[in-house]
This record gives sequence, C-alpha cells and structure tokens, in this order.
Amino acid sequence: MSLSARAFPAARDVTAPLTMFGPDFPFAYDDWLRHPAGLGSLPAARHGTPVAVVGGGMAGLVAGYELMRLGLRPVLYEAGELGGRMRSVPFEADPRCAAELGAMRFPVAASTLFHYIDALGLRTRPFPNPLAPGTPSTLVHLGGERHYARSVEDLPPVYQEVADAWQKTLLDQAELAVMEDAVRRRDTVLLKAVWNRMVRTLDDQSFYGFLAASPYFRSFRHRELFGQVGFGTGGWDTDFPNSILEVLRVVFTGADQDQVGIVGGTGQLVQGLWRRPAGRAAHWPADTSLAGLHEGTARPAVTALRRVAGGVLVEDAGGGRATYPAVVHTPHVWTLLSQLDCDPALLSTEQWTAVERTHYMGSSKLFVLTDRPFWRDRDGATGRDTMSMTLSDRLPRGVYLFDEGPDRPGVICLSYTWNDDSLKVATLSDEQRLDVLLGQLREIYPGVDLRRHIVGPPISVTWETDPLFMGAFKANLPGQYRYQRRLFTQFFQDGLPAERRGLFLAGDDVSWTAGFAEGAVTTALNAVWGVLHHLGGASSPDNPGPGDVFDRLAPVQLPED
Repeated sequence: MSLSARAFPAARDVTAPLTMFGPDFPFAYDDWLRHPAGLGSLPAARHGTPVAVVGGGMAGLVAGYELMRLGLRPVLYEAGELGGRMRSVPFEADPRCAAELGAMRFPVAASTLFHYIDALGLRTRPFPNPLAPGTPSTLVHLGGERHYARSVEDLPPVYQEVADAWQKTLLDQAELAVMEDAVRRRDTVLLKAVWNRMVRTLDDQSFYGFLAASPYFRSFRHRELFGQVGFGTGGWDTDFPNSILEVLRVVFTGADQDQVGIVGGTGQLVQGLWRRPAGRAAHWPADTSLAGLHEGTARPAVTALRRVAGGVLVEDAGGGRATYPAVVHTPHVWTLLSQLDCDPALLSTEQWTAVERTHYMGSSKLFVLTDRPFWRDRDGATGRDTMSMTLSDRLPRGVYLFDEGPDRPGVICLSYTWNDDSLKVATLSDEQRLDVLLGQLREIYPGVDLRRHIVGPPISVTWETDPLFMGAFKANLPGQYRYQRRLFTQFFQDGLPAERRGLFLAGDDVSWTAGFAEGAVTTALNAVWGVLHHLGGASSPDNPGPGDVFDRLAPVQLPED
C-alpha cells in the first residue's frame, strides 16, 4: 500500500474486520439485509403500489430492487445510462475490454455493498493501488526524481518519516486505536461518544490544517510529500481544503485499504441488480425483476417534481406525467437546482440551503487500450518492469495498469486526476489530452514508446463538465457538517408537515461517505425504510430498520446559534 497507517498497525488483539460501520450513524445495514425477517412488510392493500425512483445508479438500483421485494412497483427514471458513475465503456478495438470511468475500486470493508456483490456471485481481484501487495511495482516520480518500489521499505528514508508522522498523528490526535476498536466491535456507545466529541472539535478544521497543527508534520516538506503520495490510494493534496472529518471517516472504517475491482467490470453489478429476480418477495412472482417490470428500459429523464393532492407529480422528458405516493431521488442533489423544476415545498428552507452549499470534487480520467501488457517486460539494463503503477506530481498524477494475461490486450488509465489537476485538461479533446500525457510520461519513462502500443482512440471523462453529474462526488468543506446532517437525516420524516413528506433523498452525496458505493447503498436503504414507513408498513420487531433506531443513533446535532 501507499503511505498508510495500515503499514504500521497498532498492536491489538482484535480479530473482527474493519467495516464501513458509522461513525456518524452506526447502524448495521449489512445485518439488516441478512436478517431472515427481511426489511419489513406492507399492508396487503399497498402491494403493487407504484413508487418513483429517480436515477438508475447504484442507489437507484438498490432502492428499486428492495422496494420491489417489499411488494411495491418501482418505476425507475434514468436520464442517461443505467449505472450512473458505475460507468464501464468498451473500447472500439476490443469490446471485451472497458474503461472504468467512475467507480473502479471497492474496499472490502464495504460490507453492505458486498451483500449485493456476493449475492450476484461476482468475482473480485485486488486493485493495483500504489504499493499494494498485489501491485507488481510502483514508481514514485516527484520533483524530477524517480523511486522504484515494491513496498514502502524500498523508498528513501524521508518517505518512512512521512508514514511514521501520519501514523503518530492519527494515534495521538485522532484516537485511531480507540476508533478502530469500536468499529471492529461495533460498540455504538463508545463509537458515538468519541466521534461526537471529534465532530464538535474538528468540524471547522481542514485536512491541511489538521496536518499543519500536528507536531509530527512541522516540516513543510513532509506535508508536501504526504499530499503527493498520500496513503492507501495515492496523493491526497487535492483533499487538503476539505474537512478533516471526511478523511477520518475513511481511515477509521478501513475504506482506504484492501480495495478490489470487479472481474468483468462494474457493469456486471449494474446489470446484475437490474436483472436479478426478486426471489422470495411479497406480491410478485419469484422471477420478477426490475428489467421485467420496465420491459427492459427505464423511463426517460425526470424534468419536474411537484407536490399535488395524493403525493408527488413526476413529469419526464418523454411527456409522461404520473403521481406517486412516494418518490426516491438518487442523483446528485444539485440536479434539484438546475436539471429539474422542483417544487420548493418538497424540502425545508434549511434543507434547500444544504443542497445549495453541497461541495463537489472534480475528477478526470483517460484510458487507452494497448496491444498487450507490455509493462510486464523486463528492462534489460535494470531488470525492473518496463512500466509501473505511477504516482507523480506531474499532470498524469496517477497511472494504473490492468491486464488479463500476456495473450490479451492491456488497459492503462494514463491519468487519474482531481480538482485543479482535472480542470487543467477539461477543455482538451481526448486526442489533445493523450498528446499532453504521453509527452509528460516520456519524461518519466524515457525509454518507453507508449504510443506504438496504443490501439484505437482513447476514452476519457471529466465529471464536473458532465451535465448529469456536475462533479465526481461530494466532499464537505470545513464547517459543513450541519448541512450534511440535514441531507442525511431527511429520510426520517416523522413529525414533518404533509407537504414535506414522500420525497426521499438518497445517493452517495447524501451519505457520510461520498465517493464510495457503500454510501449510495446505505442511503438507498434509508430511503427504502422511509417509503415503507410512509406507506403504512413496518420493519419486523426482530429486525428494526434505520428509522426505528434513529433517535438512539442519530448523528450529533451541533448548535446553530
């Protein structure tokens, strides 16, 4: 792995795995899904009731699938293609190979997401993150210097100093040992006590400010190296302006370690949920699927949401108009401001403020198909790999190498960038991006003729310029915890006036772990509980849902005055 606290774990006799459990709302979604009592039941009169699900990404597919299993009729609307940021794009030259433009690596700690991955029988393999055990080699290229490594011990001593500084900072300034132990044991009392205290003291602190305040990061050089090489998945300097709470959530729950990719691409998960039979479900035959209920095609893009008698009126780009007693909205919340004609009464003034203040990270990728995984060749002079997973302070930033064996084509993510680095290429065409990146990679690998191995045109994405997304994922700035709480807790609508009931927000930007599919899945399940409750149903007393324990587990509420 890269410079991570995982390389230097605290000595504890704890065998339970880290999972993305809490810390803001420590509800065991994975246990709720696995319980034999199911997620709940509805009055028979409600069976077959249509419920709108806006967006066919991970959150929309999970919400639709579980609502179907409860006996409702989910009506899925999608403006683009199913999958959202689970976007696998096949290469023209060989459609067996695809560019993963969105989600491509998943922490095994994402236990709720893996409920579905395992249920679909999908295979995974270690993702080639920097210095990860399954990564053949890593090249760190900073300040014009090149360092070839298979583990962190192969890097110069200053990198070890940075790794130690990060570990000590987490242990001394962020109670890492206590928090990991509480997550492993799912000790909600301890977890909430410690985390709530951190929220009160660290909400106004940026990631960079947290590092600069640490006695172990007094050196600017150490902070610079940490930002460029980072921990777990690479450099984190583009996250430096964000709230330190965003980073600590990732660290405490193991989301930065042991990441895997899905064999065959993320499209396997998308199509699997779309076509998966309901099985033992209320109302519907066991072979019912979302694809079957929609005759193979989702409804077109939603253009308006309005409060009317009997529920929420949904208008779509095809001219359709239908009123639903409940609607689950899963796209980025900014779409409520600019893509939809949305009735202001559907959310409170405070919730609309939170929508307005949501901050998104930008991100770009560029992929190419190669004739073969030539990077596995040995350099005759050094005996090293011809190319390696690469971390650089130059424009490519992160280069990832994927292969299915010597007799198959290879795939390279030539550049994976964020925020300012993403904007540097946002106005360039795919071919222009390719030319710029190849020019910079020639300086890193002067003896490698990358272009002669490339087959067909490149494939790229810049999420902040995509009109359906306008950003890669939410990342709170310092002081934005209160806004996030308003959006996350919106699914719990007890006590709200009638005009604000029935619309349920879901998706990873509503979650506490934006950018992770786990957040999309768990907020979708929150919305499922919300719809169940709204339509007169209930979870089993033996298997209470997130709303049933909301008062006990609710995120801490910070004062506003």
